[in-house]
Amino acid sequence: MSLSRRQEVVHAIGDTGVVPLFYCGDLEQSIRILGALAEGGARAIEFTDRGPAARRVFAEMAARPPYQQSEVLLGAGSIRDPYAADWFIGSGARFIVGPTFDADVATLCNLRRVPYLPGCATPTEIMTAEKSGVEFVKVFPGDTLGPAFVRAIRGPMPETQVVVTGGVAATAAGVREWISAGAAALGFGSGLVSTGITSGADPAPLAGIVADLICWVAAARSEQNRSLPSLQLVPSEESPS
Repeated sequence: MSLSRRQEVVHAIGDTGVVPLFYCGDLEQSIRILGALAEGGARAIEFTDRGPAARRVFAEMAARPPYQQSEVLLGAGSIRDPYAADWFIGSGARFIVGPTFDADVATLCNLRRVPYLPGCATPTEIMTAEKSGVEFVKVFPGDTLGPAFVRAIRGPMPETQVVVTGGVAATAAGVREWISAGAAALGFGSGLVSTGITSGADPAPLAGIVADLICWVAAARSEQNRSLPSLQLVPSEESPS
């Protein structure tokens, strides 16, 4: 059975464990950045609504045939209200990301069958978001909350799927620290797509960095699985004949 459009996004995020995010006001440079990220293996990529050209660039980028025919799932980030979410979904956004949780955005995304990743910073916010149908919660800001926060909430809430964003270092050590704490995926912003690149520098090196990040996530997950205690089955005593 084929995946639904919503399931495709959830699977892509969970599979790669890497969600690059960026804003660039230049359409052609944005397309080059998108291409480099995709070449490295990124499938779910977030374009943030953080500048005056965001909507124009997003709409034109989403309408380009190369994007429509690729496996890139382009999402919209920094979405704070249902009006912005509605506009970006109508323009081709495959998922919506917010700095906070908004119930109206969650309802809209559910009706449109579009994944919503809201920013959460407390167990109560996480539970509220999950009750609304959210598959992934965005722990934000990651550098302030820290891996210990993720590890702590995963104790009483082991089903929670966390995407950490905000200050996540694009290094093997940084990836290992967050994945070992229980993060399902990591969002990489300016630590990956620097201001130099969004200002016009060649984005080609991004492909290699993204490929490394995906490999580091896979390695950290494998290491984490090996560290889990194995289940020891104790044979039951035979009943007397």
